[in-house]
Amino acid sequence: MNRSGIRCGRHRVARLRKLAGLEAQRIRRFRVIVEHHQLPTPAPNLLQQRFVTTTLNRVWVGDFTAVPTRAGWLYVAVLLDLYSRRVIGWAMSAKLDQHLTLEALTMATQQRRMQPRLIHHSDQGAQYSCLAYQHRLATLGLTPSMSRKGNCYDNAVAESFFSTLKNELIHHQTYQSRDDASREIFAFIEGFYHRQRLHQSLGYLSPLEFEQRMSDL
Repeated sequence: MNRSGIRCGRHRVARLRKLAGLEAQRIRRFRVIVEHHQLPTPAPNLLQQRFVTTTLNRVWVGDFTAVPTRAGWLYVAVLLDLYSRRVIGWAMSAKLDQHLTLEALTMATQQRRMQPRLIHHSDQGAQYSCLAYQHRLATLGLTPSMSRKGNCYDNAVAESFFSTLKNELIHHQTYQSRDDASREIFAFIEGFYHRQRLHQSLGYLSPLEFEQRMSDL
């Protein structure tokens, strides 16, 4: 009002507002509500950033990520064999829940012959630490291992795979639907990553070439 040339004070405005029955619309204060849940004790970190093993099916590493599409997020979970860096199990879904990671685990167990004391390494996300997933690991005889909370370096091999996927495919695409993204990710894993992409850690071989060469020795 002062800017409009009408001289007035705060008390006069308050008095006139009260006479007119006007009340200011108040902003509700934001309250942080913390819910306490009983969380399972995370598995110990058995790898300790030692990403080296001597044969297949000794260590599997798992993680998941989100891929944007115009229809919403597509969540992708994978399991890689640490020895060959091959993606041995994956799943894609519009929902990020335990079914996603369990589906990737099921695919891995169908493709691979599990060795005794095989280590399954992941982060502490609820999709891996939930009772259903841990019960499945116990049933299969797999030994769980988990990264320290919030430390991406503890699961660097799985993180590296998703970095490759995003930098070499996803960041260059705009997906209209989740189905479009799923098809391209499948083609990337099976057609390019496994067969053509060379890895310095594998002596500049692709994961499939590395596995074939090791089986011939």
